[in-house]
Parts: sequence; structure tokens; C-alpha cells
Amino acid sequence: MNLLKELQQDFQLTYIFISHDLSVVRFMSDRIIVMNKGKIAEHGTAKDIINHPKEDYTKLLIASIPKFENINVNL
Repeated sequence: MNLLKELQQDFQLTYIFISHDLSVVRFMSDRIIVMNKGKIAEHGTAKDIINHPKEDYTKLLIASIPKFENINVNL
């Protein structure tokens, strides 16, 4: 993912990235389209979709992102 992101920035690439994992989509994308049953449920900037989802399906996807609170990780 880091390599794809670096190539995107270095070469001004555009990706179509398909995933149910919105944590990965958030990392990779400037704009997001959320689809449900083959139809667009909502679209917008990654920041807006993640922070202010409008559709229940989007809210469910966001709720499925693992949360790692109170964990000390030394990287």
C-alpha cells in the first residue's frame, strides 16, 4: 500500500481501488464512492465520507474498521 501511495504521489497516478476495507480506502483515496448492491450509495471526499457518512450502509462499513484504543505500540 505504501509503495502504491508513493507511486501515486511521484507520478500523479489515478487508481480505481475496490475494497470493503474503508481503512485502506481512506489511506489510498482522495475521493470515495460507496456502492451497495451495484448502485452508488454516496460519494464525496474521503474525509467527508469517513467523518460524516450519510447512508446506513456506509456507517456499517465504517463501524467495521478495527479500533485499537489504549494500545501502546512502539514503531
